[in-house]
Amino acid sequence: MATVAVLGPLVSGVLRYRTSPTSLNQIIGGDAAVLVVVAPVTVAVGVLAWRGHPAAPVLALAPSILVVYTYTQLILGNEFLRWPGNVERFFPLMLAVFVLAAALAIRAWHDIPAAELPATSARADRTAGVVLLTIAAFVVVGLHLPNFVDAMRDRPSGVQYLSSPTAFWLVKFMDLGIVVPAAIAVGIGALRHRQWARKPMYTLVGAYTLIGASVTGMAITMTARNDPEASATVIAGSALMAALLAAIGSYLYRPLFRRHPARSGASAPTHRKTSTA
Repeated sequence: MATVAVLGPLVSGVLRYRTSPTSLNQIIGGDAAVLVVVAPVTVAVGVLAWRGHPAAPVLALAPSILVVYTYTQLILGNEFLRWPGNVERFFPLMLAVFVLAAALAIRAWHDIPAAELPATSARADRTAGVVLLTIAAFVVVGLHLPNFVDAMRDRPSGVQYLSSPTAFWLVKFMDLGIVVPAAIAVGIGALRHRQWARKPMYTLVGAYTLIGASVTGMAITMTARNDPEASATVIAGSALMAALLAAIGSYLYRPLFRRHPARSGASAPTHRKTSTA
């Protein structure tokens, strides 16, 4: 991910996306979030996995899902016959990152027995449920409803829709067809303290934290570059959602580190002795 970000318009400009200036500003903001937040988090999870820490599969779902979500848009959201660029030359690299992330997400999900996840309190479930439902409402009302209504007009005026319709509808499809329904379903399950919601709750809290950081980076970049689609409301809302999810995630993930020491040859005898005692 960091390699693609460095090759892209944020750093070197070797990779040139075939998209409008507005969408390009969003890509630059997303790449900044990758370098500042996502890549360091992913490296930290990789270190835990290398050490055999049982928390690694839970944490690995967040960056893996972020990649699947983001790279689908980066690969398919270009206007290949409309804007200049060379993104198609980097298709093998981006596809490899996508496939690797999808494989890691499947493996991580399989390696997390729901019964072994630390039990969450009713208060934690309610908090996570409320935040997930709030995210769903923010994505629908704050991010998509205004420009969706504009796109439905006979003569839409939105810059993003008119300049990058492929990316516009792809993001609408993924957010309203995947992100929002998942947040609503898991949010309701968490509010009802359902056992089935525990694993996806851990998953969505981590993944949506990183997605929130990425959206915040996009909104800040658009404002800094005087983009006509920039919105201070989106900056405040996405930053608040990312901060709330990060706080909830820290609370949910903490027991994973208290209850499960890293598996290693040196620690195994101590762990068995403790268990026997």
